[in-house]
Amino acid sequence: MAKKKETETIRRLAPDFTLPASNGSKVSLHDYRGKKVVIYFYPKDNTPTCTQESCDFRDYNGKFAELGVEVIGISPDELKSHDKFIAKYELPFLLLSDPEHQVAEQFGVWAMKKLYGREYMGIVRSTFLINEEGYIVKEWSKVKVKNHVQSVLDAIGG
Repeated sequence: MAKKKETETIRRLAPDFTLPASNGSKVSLHDYRGKKVVIYFYPKDNTPTCTQESCDFRDYNGKFAELGVEVIGISPDELKSHDKFIAKYELPFLLLSDPEHQVAEQFGVWAMKKLYGREYMGIVRSTFLINEEGYIVKEWSKVKVKNHVQSVLDAIGG
């Protein structure tokens, strides 16, 4: 079993992107310049671990807002799936749709995975903290959901 990999403080420019968002708009990373952003990549709406992770971000959304941090979730799911996921779990932040996994590839989170001996390409659950200038300052890869959101808040200083 792969161990959780946490990349300590780094500083590289986050790839800019534009994706369709759950609010009907197109969202670009450069729209968030001047704000800190947490982007979490997750494999699939309405699956147990992805639901738990999204609900954890939801439950701490007020704390992120206090710290001036925007939270964005990205998965390969279509917007229709995101809409149902948001409604069911009352998620207060945008979910972006990356069905061709182009943004996931840019961030290096689209990779070969193994489950029950079967190999397939998919999202490696990962989170990125991006500063006001658009630089990735912290990255969590192969995220284990338990206590993950608290680790992100700790990194922000909350």
